[in-house]
Amino acid sequence: MRGPTGQSIFLASASFRRRRLRDAARMLPLFGAVLILLPLLNSGSEGASTAGVLVYLFGLWAVLIAVAAVLSRLVRPQADETGEAERPEEGR
Repeated sequence: MRGPTGQSIFLASASFRRRRLRDAARMLPLFGAVLILLPLLNSGSEGASTAGVLVYLFGLWAVLIAVAAVLSRLVRPQADETGEAERPEEGR
């Protein structure tokens, strides 16, 4: 699709993908907080044991760290064809 000046109105796919990864990195703490609070919903029932909840929390903690590490590597500015790293956007 072309804009009024004849240029494409869509972002380059690499730039678009990096922006979506940044959005995912911003949402990770909120998603983690919701998952951490889930055992509180089952605290009144007899099915949730303390040991099971602790294993869940430790496993979730490890998974959140791993996902954050992967996202931080993917979001890191890449070197372009000229050998210079991209500069962070100004004003954000």
